Parts: sequence; C-alpha cells; structure tokens
Amino acid sequence: MSLIGKFFGGGGKAGKAPTPQEAVQRLRETEEMLAKKQDFLEKKIDQELMTAKKNGTKNKRAALQALKRKKRYEKQLGQIDGTLSTIEYQREALENANTNTEVLKNMGYAAKAMKAAHENMDIDKVDDLMADITEQQEVAQEISDVISRPIGFGEDYDEDELMAELEELEQEELDRNLLEVEGTEDVPLPSVPSTSLPSRPAKKKVEEDEDDMADLEAWAAN
Repeated sequence: MSLIGKFFGGGGKAGKAPTPQEAVQRLRETEEMLAKKQDFLEKKIDQELMTAKKNGTKNKRAALQALKRKKRYEKQLGQIDGTLSTIEYQREALENANTNTEVLKNMGYAAKAMKAAHENMDIDKVDDLMADITEQQEVAQEISDVISRPIGFGEDYDEDELMAELEELEQEELDRNLLEVEGTEDVPLPSVPSTSLPSRPAKKKVEEDEDDMADLEAWAAN
C-alpha cells in the first residue's frame, strides 16, 4: 500500500475514496500538526543559539554542537514550510473542486425541475394557444372600435348642406351688425350752446400793472 493510501486510510482498489470534505478536514488537521511542529523547532533553534553564545568562549565544543543542532532544526523548519505550502495548495484545490461539485449538483437539480415543468407542455399547443390569444385580442379591439364609433340612429346628414346653412347664419349675423352700426349715424347730436361762458377775472393783468407802477416809482425816486 502506498504512503498516500495509508495516509487517507485506503484499502486498495476496493477501498472507498474519501469525500472532498473528509480530505479537506484531514489536510487542515495536518496543517495544524505541522504548525505546532514549527513552533517547537523555532523554540529549539532559540535554545541552541543561546547555548552556543553561552559556551562560545568557555566550551567551544559544546558551542559547535549547539550550532549543528540549530542548523538541523532550521533545515527541518524549512522542509515544514515547503510541506505546508504544498498542503495549502492541495487543500485550496480540493475546496474549489468541492465548490464546483456542489454548483454542478445544484445546476442538475435546476435542470430536472425545468424539465419537469416543461414535461406537460407541447410546443405546438403553445403556438396554438398564442395564436388564439392574438385572435381574441384582435376581436376585442374590433369590438372596442365599433362601440366607440358615433351612431346616428338612422339619421343621415349631408355635411355640405350643414356647412352651407352655417355660413348663411353667419352672414345674417354680419348683416344685422352692419344695420345696427348704420342706424347709430342718424341719431342727432346735441347742439352747441349759443351763449358764451362767463370769463374769469384777469388777475394776471392786474398783477402786471402793479409791477409796472412799482418800477416807475423806483425810477422817479432816483
């Protein structure tokens, strides 16, 4: 059995394949485990670095061993980083595949529902029904036109005769107005009174004479 088969718990060809949801959950658990391992290695790296600094001048052998362990831990940490990137990419691909599966499933349901809705429909019957509806609409429009058409109840009038009669009435009205205007010209106007109106006293003349007398007196005094 392959390593991948062991990881997913497969039992060969007869084993049941995990669902996308199960695989995504397993990958999330693996990511959490590796994240914890990262934290552990980072702490170990810090410890070994402190040991190397502590023994740098006192015990060079211990310091070198600490630096070697630090390098191994750093290498493991780098491998875990790469593994986490791969797992994250695989998990996102599975999530997208699961989303596509659900979308296709729902589209399949919708297609079945639409098929069931159209199952009892015949395109020829639909065309006949639409033709009947159109015909009835035309009939209804014709009925409306007939109802709204003016009805004379058997009376038939000649439009030309009516217009001639109307013009004759208008001409009579104009003649009557002209006669009334000519009748007003024969009415006698009131005569002009023969007696003259009383004149107003010549106040202005008296005032001018008084001014002349004042000027004369002033000249004589000089």
